[in-house]
Amino acid sequence: MFPNSNLRTAKRRPALVVQANNLNTGLSQVILAMISSNMQRTSHPSRVEVRLSSPEARQTGLLTNSVMMTDNLATVLEAEIDRKLGILPSMAVVGAALCHTLGIEKC
Repeated sequence: MFPNSNLRTAKRRPALVVQANNLNTGLSQVILAMISSNMQRTSHPSRVEVRLSSPEARQTGLLTNSVMMTDNLATVLEAEIDRKLGILPSMAVVGAALCHTLGIEKC
């Protein structure tokens, strides 16, 4: 479940894990970026468009064209994650979007 902005409600939706695989904080939590099917949200440097027509996108398990929104991050308990949909073969574009979101100039 991805929390809504009010932090009182949540919605089941796909999300992208954006933390390092070996983060090992000792907490059973995961940092996620929201994924939306609202393609009107694409025109921002903090967002990554995923078109199912691309070979890379087919591996994600997404069912429709989507937008990965690195400007909408949440930390959720691992128990709240239903299942893995797929993989994103390259995180380079997402990394650049995260740098923009977090104000990191040299990534």
